Amino acid sequence: MRHFPETPATLFLKQHAAVFASHLYAYEEHGGTKVSARELDVAENCVVKTLIMEDEAGKPLIVLMHGDCKVSTKELARQVGCKKIEPCKPEVANRHTGFLVGGTSPFGTKKKMPIYIEKTILDLPLIYINGGRRGYLVSLCPAELMRILKAHIVEAALR
Repeated sequence: MRHFPETPATLFLKQHAAVFASHLYAYEEHGGTKVSARELDVAENCVVKTLIMEDEAGKPLIVLMHGDCKVSTKELARQVGCKKIEPCKPEVANRHTGFLVGGTSPFGTKKKMPIYIEKTILDLPLIYINGGRRGYLVSLCPAELMRILKAHIVEAALR
């Protein structure tokens, strides 16, 4: 049996009795979801990236987006009722989450933040999302993710 890492994310998943599977892969710096999708032999659309952003007041939020899409920050701001949303600098994101960029998970973050999920992710049968360290994804069904994260649904994808 393979040994998988224990991270704040996997501890959080276990605390919430989540049904998930672990997947290790060879992490490549700046490879993103393209590399993880290739390594796990899954569609990049099914790999969900965890993006740490902030509003005009510097309040952090999490955006879950398909690996092959970008976020329209303008549309996201409109939908969540902010003037402006932009990505956090890596060191700021690290401080908010407790995870290194490239290993950021929406589960078990240091700071509790509102979570927004792209609506079409919920249509997928299975998603792959970071398990709390570089080179480590967990797979679970979107309904399970919604049950434990209580994310807000948005439509802000740019293909």
